[in-house]
Amino acid sequence: MKTLSDPDYQALQGTWEQTSLEDSGVLNPIDAHSAPGAITTITDDRFEVTTVTGDVLLAGQFVLDSATSPKSITWVDSIGDDAGKPLPASYYLDAQNFVFIAADEGMPQPSVFSTGPGQTMRTFVRRA
Repeated sequence: MKTLSDPDYQALQGTWEQTSLEDSGVLNPIDAHSAPGAITTITDDRFEVTTVTGDVLLAGQFVLDSATSPKSITWVDSIGDDAGKPLPASYYLDAQNFVFIAADEGMPQPSVFSTGPGQTMRTFVRRA
């Protein structure tokens, strides 16, 4: 896995607003870790997800590798049901958009951006 020297770490820094969620093939289901307009703030290799009113929904760390195909990222939540579990994921990133698809612990890294059982995909836009 790559370190903080990976250029995508720098590109991810800042604040992102979640615009859609797909879980196990269902678009925009009820989700305990997000809310309409949920905000994800990325600082170094840490993330925090909050509601628009500032309530913390999720937090943790991640490691990414932009040299893989598809690009890979592993999320490790520090709170909630998945705390401490490495969740394998793939991601897409450009200047204004960030999309990742994560699988449950122990599953293979997703290779397509469409969910099946045990997979979650979140789409974000950069906030100014």
